[in-house]
Amino acid sequence: MAAVGPLQNDILAALPQSELDLLLPHLEFVHLPFDKELYAYGDNLSHVYFPTTAIVALLYVLADGDVTEISVTGHEGMLGISSLMGQTAMGTAMVQSAGSAYRLPASVLQKACANGGKLQQLIMRYTQALLSQMAQNSVCGRHYSIDQQLSRWLLDRIDRLPGNELKVTQEMIANMLGVRRESVTEAAGKLQNEGLIHYKRGNITVLDREGLEIYAGECYRVAKQEFDRILSSNM
Repeated sequence: MAAVGPLQNDILAALPQSELDLLLPHLEFVHLPFDKELYAYGDNLSHVYFPTTAIVALLYVLADGDVTEISVTGHEGMLGISSLMGQTAMGTAMVQSAGSAYRLPASVLQKACANGGKLQQLIMRYTQALLSQMAQNSVCGRHYSIDQQLSRWLLDRIDRLPGNELKVTQEMIANMLGVRRESVTEAAGKLQNEGLIHYKRGNITVLDREGLEIYAGECYRVAKQEFDRILSSNM
């Protein structure tokens, strides 16, 4: 198994060596187990996270316990951006796919960004991409079918994984999409009958990625194109 280093995070990998050297002594390698809460809505953020192999969702948790997924972050980004504005957490960060990340004190990030440079530029561009993702999630949830929403949700995770298999339950997907579990079961059955995925005992394998993208349509394509555009040119 290849060693995991900070350069497996796209933001850290895009930094010039001089800026990266300022962060390296403060970067702490951490393992993020499935379902771990990194912080909750309204928390003061003492650290930010740069995922390398983990996938983390930002959730809005209602008073009755129901949740809505706001965004998802993997090796392409970071969590805890609101700390740069001196603000508390704007959502609850929950690990959806176990893996690793690098944790950095928020005070170190604030100081580094205050100097300007590439890090500040990268975070601003990533924030723009994140806002685009949030907007598309809202549109997708309102105007597209459960089948298309599920297709987009799966593609968003596969984009951030090295393979085509995802460990996830239908109950978890239903919670993230804000729909009934029966609706997810029906949608997953349709995708499996079409030969796009294979689902068994908490594992979903994407068999036909291109077909799944076609099935998802604009619900996935528009957000993906905008995200890639903003983060293009080697970050």
